[in-house]
Amino acid sequence: MSVPTVFVVDDDPNVRKSLSWLLGSVNLPVQTFESGEQFLRDVGPERPGCAILDLRMPGLSGLAVLERLAAREPGLPAVLVTAYGNVPTAARAMRAGAVHVLEKPYNDQELLDTVQEALARDTSRRSEYAQRAAARARLAVLTPREREVLDLVAVGKANKVIARELQVSEKNIEFHRANVMRKLQAASLAELIRLVLTLESPSRQ
Repeated sequence: MSVPTVFVVDDDPNVRKSLSWLLGSVNLPVQTFESGEQFLRDVGPERPGCAILDLRMPGLSGLAVLERLAAREPGLPAVLVTAYGNVPTAARAMRAGAVHVLEKPYNDQELLDTVQEALARDTSRRSEYAQRAAARARLAVLTPREREVLDLVAVGKANKVIARELQVSEKNIEFHRANVMRKLQAASLAELIRLVLTLESPSRQ
C-alpha cells in the first residue's frame, strides 16, 4: 500500500522547495509538481494523501485542479493556497471539497495543522470507500428481484406488505428473503440493513 503523501503543486520552484523542507521537517513524505496537468497525470486516485494547490498557475489553476480531484473516487483532500483570496473563490473552493483556503502569507503551523486535517480526512474517506466497495461486491451476487426485496426489507417493510407491492405471494417473498440471507451470509436483519446503509452513506466529507 502506498504511503500517504503530501502533493505540492506550485509553479514557483522556491515555494516547492520551502514547502518540501517544512513538511519534511515533521517527517511527512512530499512529492512536488510544477503544474496541475503534471500532477493529475502522475497521481492517480489510488494514491493516498492530500494536495497543496496554488490558486494561480499557468495552465490549470489550483481551483480547476481541485474540481477535477472532486470528480475522482475516492477524491483527494486538498488545501488551496492563494495571495488573491476573495469570498467567491473561497466559496467555490469549499464547494469543490477544499479542506481549507489559506491566504498568503500563512503561518507555518497553520499550514501543518491543515495538512494533518486533510490527511486524516483522506484516511477516513478511503476507509469508507473500501467499505462501500466491499458492500457492492457482496450485493452483486443478488438477482434483481432479490435486491428489490432487500431494499424493501431494509426500509422496514413486512413480508406481506412487500408481497402486495410486488404483486407476488408472501411465500415468494419469504423464499427471496431466505436466499438473500444465505447469499450474503448475513446472521441477522440488522446486518442486512447495515450493508444497504453502507452503500447509501455519503462518499464525501
